[in-house]
Amino acid sequence: MTRPVELPFYVKLSLIVITLICFAFIFCIGKDIITPVLMAFLFAVLLLPVFTFLNTKLKFPRYLAAFLCVILFASFIIGILFFISYQVNDMANDFDTIKKNANAFIVDIHKFIKDHFNISIGEQKKYIDNVTKDSVKNGNATLGSAIISISDLLLDCTIIPIYTFLFLLYKDHFILFLVKLISKESHATLKNILSQIKVSINNYIVSLILEMIIVSVLTSLGLWIIGVKYFILLGLITGILNLIPYIGITAAGIITILASLTGSAETSMILSILIVNLIVQLIDNNVLVPLIINSKVEINAFVSIMGIIIGGAAAGISGMFLAIPLLAILKIIFDRIESLEPWGYLMGNHMPKRFIWRIKKVHSEN
Repeated sequence: MTRPVELPFYVKLSLIVITLICFAFIFCIGKDIITPVLMAFLFAVLLLPVFTFLNTKLKFPRYLAAFLCVILFASFIIGILFFISYQVNDMANDFDTIKKNANAFIVDIHKFIKDHFNISIGEQKKYIDNVTKDSVKNGNATLGSAIISISDLLLDCTIIPIYTFLFLLYKDHFILFLVKLISKESHATLKNILSQIKVSINNYIVSLILEMIIVSVLTSLGLWIIGVKYFILLGLITGILNLIPYIGITAAGIITILASLTGSAETSMILSILIVNLIVQLIDNNVLVPLIINSKVEINAFVSIMGIIIGGAAAGISGMFLAIPLLAILKIIFDRIESLEPWGYLMGNHMPKRFIWRIKKVHSEN
């Protein structure tokens, strides 16, 4: 029987860091291929209880059960998009009012800058014209990037449901591959890891949906109180965009301010909207996220923020969305492998009250 090789600490550390860097490099290079696969994997895990119910309880064939799961999920997403498009189409009827109020609001901003910063309206318009000219010069590149982004989005909307269907269909096939990949002594650990991954991802996605609903309701209620038109639509958009870390709530605030111009261009209304968004964000960041999200994934704030930043730099919005569940999967794996357990603890949110060094004294014999 061969004895396991004990490597020095610096060798283990180097191998772990090199492995993580290699995975990150592969993800950056192949993000256009890997990102839809990971998104489909998350959706497949979310739909797994429905698939199991249809396949085992109702005795549906695997193909039919997987197909129905994807159809139900797609119908839910399409229903939300249809409601938003219907409301936006209704809002388009107020375009003339929005344009009029926007012009009045811009005039007020010009006057404010003139009164408080001593910059004449002519100088402000000249600066805006220069910026506009620069934007026009870069317009072709921007338009090309927008077309590529739209085409990538359409491709992802087509390929992700297919990947999700295949993940559900070949679930047992993938599990058997992992079983064949490792020794029999580690099968119990593998089963535990896969079970915890399923529970963690399900809890995380369900928590995100719950957070989205609460943020949507709170925002809609606040906008209704201050008298904003289309408050339900704007609350729903805010809840959905809030799923995108950092930039989502900013985009939602801009959309809400533009939509508020269907009523009036008063500065007080815009300030009220900003206050509503600020209050909702304070509730979300200090109550909902710690209570609903962090309690499910058990990852500390430092690692979460770093992961979101790295994910955004590597794959944009999709990378930011995937960062937390991928970190949760890594933590589950690290926690159940003895040599990697310290890294799992580093990612966790356990806060010791205090740490006391326990050093054994070595007595030398004369």
